[in-house]
Amino acid sequence: MDILMEMGSVSVEDLASRFGVSKMTVHRDLDDLEQAGLLRKVHGGASIQSSPQFESDFRYREKIAAEEKRRLAQHAALLIEPGQIIIIDDGSTAGGIADYLKDIRPLTVITNNLSVINKLAAVAGIDVISLGGQYSKKFNGFFGITTEEALRSLRADMAFLSSSAIHGASAFHQDQEVVQTKRQIMKSAARSVLLVDHGKFGKSALHFLTGLDAFGMVLTGAEIEPSFEQGLKDAGIKLHKISGKAAEKTK
Repeated sequence: MDILMEMGSVSVEDLASRFGVSKMTVHRDLDDLEQAGLLRKVHGGASIQSSPQFESDFRYREKIAAEEKRRLAQHAALLIEPGQIIIIDDGSTAGGIADYLKDIRPLTVITNNLSVINKLAAVAGIDVISLGGQYSKKFNGFFGITTEEALRSLRADMAFLSSSAIHGASAFHQDQEVVQTKRQIMKSAARSVLLVDHGKFGKSALHFLTGLDAFGMVLTGAEIEPSFEQGLKDAGIKLHKISGKAAEKTK
């Protein structure tokens, strides 16, 4: 898994050589890891990269488009006012917002994202409401019936979410339990904002999450392909491209 985190994909032959074991042993280990949902086997090896049915481990996703995700998170934080109640979902992009909240206190943050909980738990002036549920090591977050029931009892001013795939004017995700939690997050907030790096556009995944018109704003990097940008504008989606320049407040 450490090798996959670094390289994204690897061959059975390479793994057998690295560890001094037979290819059959490698195949058995990869079968076990695939069964646990940690990787997907491909012809001649294994991959941790996303596919329509497989979402990458959060540790790998954090490395992809890291600078762009940082820009999106920094800009999203400008939308937040002191005294508000916000929800941050499990996504690696939305989770980055936690790094920019210390100057927007007081604040209440509701989240199922363990990274956000760890970053904000000791910050004075920020009340963290941790959503319970079944912990997923792969997504580093909490999901399931307990999570959704907790969300139904809460109301927030704004929710910040990420999605693994954008096809046309719709958001998709590979995991149905993650989809259910994200939908409930949106129901619990007066306004929802989607943060998605440009590489997610033009991709699809197994489960439909929602139409992009359900978001008050969609934030992406200035690197988005013009054809995708035009398609979203034609669909009436409120798309904001965030460049490397200094962020400006957007309402």
